[in-house]
Amino acid sequence: MNKKYGCSSFECWNLFPLHMEFLLVGWLIQLAMGVAFWIIPRFSSGSSHGPLGLVWLSFALLNTGILITVLQSWFPVAVLIGRIAEVVAGILFVAGSWRRIKPHGVMQQHRMQHKI
Repeated sequence: MNKKYGCSSFECWNLFPLHMEFLLVGWLIQLAMGVAFWIIPRFSSGSSHGPLGLVWLSFALLNTGILITVLQSWFPVAVLIGRIAEVVAGILFVAGSWRRIKPHGVMQQHRMQHKI
């Protein structure tokens, strides 16, 4: 890799945290959030995905947190700010998705009430 891209071993290893941030948070976490958003049951009578505002805000905040965290090489405090943004994004995602989840047995009661 060093010969192919022309960077010394030290320079390449400096990029490793950035690579892991983009890979683990930027790709893996967003994949999990996207799949969870698609799979979580939709019980509301409105939009099939429920309220989208908090979920979109969580994705925007997660991406902002990733970009801020990537600045860690130049601004060490960026890691803390970026991680806080990522955690808040996770909380917003759960809050936006939680209304779509019903407790065990509620669906059975819902079907019984609407049976004609």
